[in-house]
Amino acid sequence: MTNINIPVSVLNLVPIRKGDGAKEAIDQMVDLAQAVDEMGYERYWIAEHHNTTTLVSSATTILMKHTLENTKNIRVGSGGVMLPNHAPLTVAEQLGTMATIYPDRLDLGLGRAPGTDQLTASALRRSQNDSTFTFPSDVQSLLTYFGPEEDQGFVKAFPGIGTNVPIYILGSSTDSAHLAAKLGLPYVFASHFAPKHMEDAISIYRREFQPSAYLDKPYMMVCLNVIAAETDEEARKEATTMQQFFLNIVKGTKNPLSPPVDDMDELWSAQEKHVASSMSSVTLLGSKASIREQLTDFQEKYQVDELMAVSYIFDPEKQKRSYQILKDVVDGK
Repeated sequence: MTNINIPVSVLNLVPIRKGDGAKEAIDQMVDLAQAVDEMGYERYWIAEHHNTTTLVSSATTILMKHTLENTKNIRVGSGGVMLPNHAPLTVAEQLGTMATIYPDRLDLGLGRAPGTDQLTASALRRSQNDSTFTFPSDVQSLLTYFGPEEDQGFVKAFPGIGTNVPIYILGSSTDSAHLAAKLGLPYVFASHFAPKHMEDAISIYRREFQPSAYLDKPYMMVCLNVIAAETDEEARKEATTMQQFFLNIVKGTKNPLSPPVDDMDELWSAQEKHVASSMSSVTLLGSKASIREQLTDFQEKYQVDELMAVSYIFDPEKQKRSYQILKDVVDGK
């Protein structure tokens, strides 16, 4: 019997919905966090994006702190902190401070992409060198900063030492799979927008994994899209919000998260449909029965240790309902 009773978590890019502003998006982020906290979700991660007028997730650590303040049990983390934009010591000090205020509730997901366009990346960069190449050593620095006193060098993170903030390596290609395996860290694959290399990345990570002080066996998480509703038909209609979100990316337009539409073919060309659909191909979509069947098939094939769901649904109440349906499925309800 395939195990679909696995931990489920949430990724939030903090999108601005049509008709709303940044403040409403942040309020909705907290409201959703409180709802999934009550439902028993494992963790709630917030992305990092810059120069994107439709997403409010540029100051990720501030949003994490705000979420921690307003929730009780759920782990809160970054999906992820994009290390090319930040000095590891600064990250360690910020996370170390949060871990001191909220012990055992913090996760640090780390990415090697800048999370923006090249011009903005260079405005954010901490040096003129391409710091994507220093990603492995930057991760190692963070592991040290959060580790025991005796492992520290001259430069230390105060607070930070001994907080042991868990680090997760994020990836949307196979590169980070090798690194996560080599360091013996948990690995999170971004199949919610870059599913092409998911299968390869999972097998590389499991095959090359080296046990470490952090993990004795691989811990594989996959982030995917989930649009769950009372019926398949309703879910398909709600999914047009997600399809418009990906069409935005394909066309380079800056529309806020938009209400569902009756016919996407009025909005996209055949080529745009193909590209947007390939980006969102790893999606659980439909009623509770359909979600259960799709998740069972997914787990038969990949047997991941945890699912992280992102749900681009326009109506915040329907978005919460979608997360409740997913939780009911993994809980066998």
